[in-house]
Amino acid sequence: MGQRTAMTWKRLTAVAAAAVVGATVLAGCGSSTPASTPGANNASGGTFPTKVEHFFGTTEIKEAPKRVLSLGYTDDQTLLALGVVPVGMVDQYTNPEGTKPDINTQWAWVKDKWGSATPEVVMKNGDTEPNYEKIAQLRPDLIVAVYSEATQDWYDKLTKIAPVVGRTKEEKEPFSAKWQDNVLQIAKAVGKGDEGAKLIKGLDDKLADAKKANPDFANQTASVVTWYKDAIVPFTTTDVRGQLVTGIGFKGNSKVDEIAGGDFSAKLSPEKIDLINTDRIFVIADKADADALKNFQLFANLPAVKAGKVTWLLDSEGPAVGAAISQATLPSLPYAIDELVKSAKTAG
Repeated sequence: MGQRTAMTWKRLTAVAAAAVVGATVLAGCGSSTPASTPGANNASGGTFPTKVEHFFGTTEIKEAPKRVLSLGYTDDQTLLALGVVPVGMVDQYTNPEGTKPDINTQWAWVKDKWGSATPEVVMKNGDTEPNYEKIAQLRPDLIVAVYSEATQDWYDKLTKIAPVVGRTKEEKEPFSAKWQDNVLQIAKAVGKGDEGAKLIKGLDDKLADAKKANPDFANQTASVVTWYKDAIVPFTTTDVRGQLVTGIGFKGNSKVDEIAGGDFSAKLSPEKIDLINTDRIFVIADKADADALKNFQLFANLPAVKAGKVTWLLDSEGPAVGAAISQATLPSLPYAIDELVKSAKTAG
């Protein structure tokens, strides 16, 4: 699925968690982590002190942070757009073992922003918790965990290392906030709320222009799906992928919301395939998964599929339009919006 999958690993014991706190102190001597990362000491220019309300409480950042760690799947990209290069990040798209550079730093929309900086990976897609010890060794002075499934347990452990800003206060379920809210939350954390608001407006205007230029989209209901573990997985209207499709003018598929139980997606059993029987279907999947979906007869029999009303978007391969849409960040959105509109106009 490209992000936010789940797998089980052994959670830290209380003893290990305590060791993490000690590592914060020990990191100053004997750690292999450099005292500063090239380009990371650049969170200046913001307004401080600042207080940010979030799901877990209120965090005060007294001065411009110099070592910001990104613990959200796409928070690093928003930070980069605001001129902040994180010292650590999450592998949203798992990098093949032993290969460099990390593919998450090589997307066309962020590669130049990373420059020569090489962030440490502190969590991989599928992990149930971040690597607290590695985070402590990086000595962050701010941890941003906005587009994240961070729990109270995470938060309690992380605050022993550095100040933490979590997802928005109103966001009861992880990944359910609008992308605009995520951007503003991160911008506030680095003292750049006004700059974040201006960048959001520019992208909102771009979406509005796309909607205005394509009034026929408004008459069509659309589903956004992928193929995962031999099943069709549609995304909810509150997920960033659903938000972008409605953002350019389509009507969202609220039926998926009803069965998702507050999650960002749902796994369809064969008898529920009709839930995505909408006017248009957007598929985000790399070639192997796309081929598997095309060979799934129940999908092939849907009226929209028979009518050619399907838009196929490669995820992490080729132009990686799917990744740009899924990430829905300040750097990726200009490209994502243009490509989404173009593909929607050429399908069917």
